Amino acid sequence: MPGIDECLLEAMTVNGARGAAVIEWTSGLALGMVGEVRDEDPEATAAETAELARMAAEQRAFAALGPGSDRSGADADEGDGEPAVEDVIVTTRTCYHLLRFVDTAFDSGVFFYLWLDRREGNLALARIRLRDMCGRLALI
Repeated sequence: MPGIDECLLEAMTVNGARGAAVIEWTSGLALGMVGEVRDEDPEATAAETAELARMAAEQRAFAALGPGSDRSGADADEGDGEPAVEDVIVTTRTCYHLLRFVDTAFDSGVFFYLWLDRREGNLALARIRLRDMCGRLALI
């Protein structure tokens, strides 16, 4: 199973990739980063991205609806401590920002962040590749 560095390098092979990071969303700490960062401040980029991930993961409005859940979203964590949200996608005129939550064996909220150039990237394919990378990512 590949570690953080290997997955980050693989993420940079996605068409249009400008930057990638693995970030712990409760603290905003980047566990690894590669490529470009906005405003040349990697710590601020990690913290701001973590704030978005935390908001999406903790809000009942984004809770999954399905068998056994009520319409209020009361089971936002689906009973296993993992966020109901799989991905967060933010699009701008020039970029795609993808955040993918990663399942971990320990009690932590980690997500993979991929920043793509909109002219060169393919959002659907990038999302599939990111899902596959996160499934193989070994966090120890």
